[in-house]
Amino acid sequence: MTVESQLKAEFPQETDPKGAFKRQVSHFRQRVSADGSSGFPAEAGRYHLYVSLACPWAHRTVIARRLKGLEDVIGLTVLDPIRDQRGWAFIDEPDPLNGFAYLSETYRQSDAHFSGRVTVPVLYDTKTGTIVNNESSEILRMLGSEFDAFGNSALDLYPAEHQEEIDALNERIYTAVNNGVYRAGFATTQDAYESAVSALFLALDWLEERLASQRYLVPSEAPTEADWRLFTTLIRFDAVYHGHFKCNLRRIADYPNLSDYLRDLYQHPGVAETVNFDHIKRHYYVTHRSINPSGIVPAGPVLDLSALSSPPLRGGGRRSWRS
Repeated sequence: MTVESQLKAEFPQETDPKGAFKRQVSHFRQRVSADGSSGFPAEAGRYHLYVSLACPWAHRTVIARRLKGLEDVIGLTVLDPIRDQRGWAFIDEPDPLNGFAYLSETYRQSDAHFSGRVTVPVLYDTKTGTIVNNESSEILRMLGSEFDAFGNSALDLYPAEHQEEIDALNERIYTAVNNGVYRAGFATTQDAYESAVSALFLALDWLEERLASQRYLVPSEAPTEADWRLFTTLIRFDAVYHGHFKCNLRRIADYPNLSDYLRDLYQHPGVAETVNFDHIKRHYYVTHRSINPSGIVPAGPVLDLSALSSPPLRGGGRRSWRS
């Protein structure tokens, strides 16, 4: 990597010689299991989530905790949206477990040799005083299935009949969309940026076409984990990724089916309360000083996410939303 490219990189250690962002691999990969076979049995009151409401990866787990009715089973602490060189900080909500000032202290408590970037979400075990997992997709899957004895067991976010399709969707959407917006935003060369943006909008075009004939990403009666994984990127797209990350070929508002789908999910009971645009916008525009040196947070855009919808078409298709 050139010196100039290094200076422009938000995360130099995760930027390759061609200026492309290469996300680090999550470090903590233990799992909670309903039967305890993993060494971390599912128990009410034992586990705690550390999250940022700004972060789409953490947002997935906040939604799963809400939808599965686990608010009284798994504790939750929200970190400050402004992350400086010291990392995620406890400001408005103190650390209730250890009294730490920064999440990095929780990482060092769990592994004194950890040297990577401190990320959210974190699933923490209060009994052993260690991080169980910091990979959002795995925490989402655990919350969706391993705590059914304590929460809404009727809600299946990963139904057996759709698992193969969900896995394929998750892989494609993660690569091109969920992580694709970051690959565009954190690119430090024109070629790396254009490669990421091209793949991103090809995927959005494909999703727009897919949602023309069905309500959710798989033909199911209710959203699955694939939908919620996509939702947390879509809800941030027009507010931050379109401008801040230069993903500006089109807005989600310019896609009729995707924008209908976004509002459908946003209006799902309990979901709107998990969306905090103040945290989202302040995090991206203030934290990423290599991209936005002034730290000015824009006033807009105005998003109409609460518009009423017509019932879905027979067979699962979509109708236009009405104001």
